[in-house]
Amino acid sequence: MSTENEGNAVPPAPSAPPVPVASPAPPQGDAGATAQLPPVPSGPPEQHPYGSAPTQSYGAPEGSWPPPPPPGTPGHGEAGAGGAGGGWGASYQQPAPKPAGGGRGGLIAAVLVAALVAGGLGGGLGYTLAKDNDGQGSTTVSAADNGASQVKRAPGTIAGVASKALPSTVTIEAESNSGEGGTGTGFVFDTQGHIVTNNHVVAEAVDGGKLSATFPDGRKYAAEVVGHAQGYDVAVIKLKNAPSDLKPLSLGNSDQVAVGDETIAIGAPFGLSNTVTTGIISAKNRPVASSDGSSSSKASYMSALQTDASINPGNSGGPLLSASGAVIGINSAIQSTSGGSFGSGQSGSIGLGFAIPINQAKYVAQQLIKNGKPVYAKIGASVSLEESTDGAKITDQGTGGADAVESGGPAAKAGLKPGDVITKLDDSVIDSGPTLIGEIWTHKPGDKVKVTYTRGGAQHTVDLTLGSRVGDS
Repeated sequence: MSTENEGNAVPPAPSAPPVPVASPAPPQGDAGATAQLPPVPSGPPEQHPYGSAPTQSYGAPEGSWPPPPPPGTPGHGEAGAGGAGGGWGASYQQPAPKPAGGGRGGLIAAVLVAALVAGGLGGGLGYTLAKDNDGQGSTTVSAADNGASQVKRAPGTIAGVASKALPSTVTIEAESNSGEGGTGTGFVFDTQGHIVTNNHVVAEAVDGGKLSATFPDGRKYAAEVVGHAQGYDVAVIKLKNAPSDLKPLSLGNSDQVAVGDETIAIGAPFGLSNTVTTGIISAKNRPVASSDGSSSSKASYMSALQTDASINPGNSGGPLLSASGAVIGINSAIQSTSGGSFGSGQSGSIGLGFAIPINQAKYVAQQLIKNGKPVYAKIGASVSLEESTDGAKITDQGTGGADAVESGGPAAKAGLKPGDVITKLDDSVIDSGPTLIGEIWTHKPGDKVKVTYTRGGAQHTVDLTLGSRVGDS
């Protein structure tokens, strides 16, 4: 199985959990085509501490955050860009692929960011569809309307939910100073004009670029980035001269979502704004790692909601709704086959979409609005990223010779030592370092968690209070 980022094919990935994969370059021109990613070189993985204090960039001594994309995978639009770098205080190297099978939940490959850089494809595709259906010489007979177009759908129907939610969603266009950018989605978070979306949707506009949000009724507003969290892949923007009639979408409780629940996704797949698709919750707590692909890319980790609702490039940042219309997640990533469609080189949905649970996204958004920076929970230990189903092993040494267990940090206070293998966090099974990070980040700093680990063949359990780290770097 292969995966794609923004429509780019990515090399085979280990069984589970997924590891960071790169996103495609932002589309340029009408085609929106992206280059194929080179294969990931094999080699022994390096360590990766979760929650160390952020003090440096990739490849720097322990304390840097977050991890870079795997070496050998393209960075932000640069095919073949890569190299070792640090993350969560340690360098990261893609582990050698393992045979298919096993792993958590059967997820065979790494998941890509559905970063929804639809570029000019939406308009071009719309024109093609219209042209192909024009002037064919056929004659059709339409039934009388009889006012049917004015009939309101019941609130509990998909049509009813969509008609209520669509006016509170926006199509976001982000453009860098160099003219690169793409299209994504967002939704109204409050009456003050704050819009929640993915970090990778607005990344191009963070450093002085252009940002706009367009509502389904055609109203378009300039916007600015209030705060962004690369690790969580969440961002908040604010409309300039926001209208007074904004209606925030109601937020649900993602902890109460059950497998099989109906879902409704809204977004702008391939630039086709205001698209509604439906499905179900296919799985919960799916460990997903993704990267937006730049040379300075910093990986995002989530314990995701998996859905089979059709999600494609352009859906990123859009709401995943429950059957009642409450937001239960932010559509962020897809797993896809390598074949492109519509001549674009981008692939679309195969029914494997992933959303950031809204309980986590709400906390992050509130922190960004309040402080402009994200706040991360941490355990203060360097953990191996080597693919394994045995657990997350605390390394013998951190990057640059630093201690693997942060002195005075949460892990040290709980008595954890190098060589310990963490197998559970509360009731969640931990099968590797990337899975551990996703689980840690479902919590808030100060939360008490129960850590189960093995040492010398014996199993132990200890209570640990999570620490905090502010900012992405």
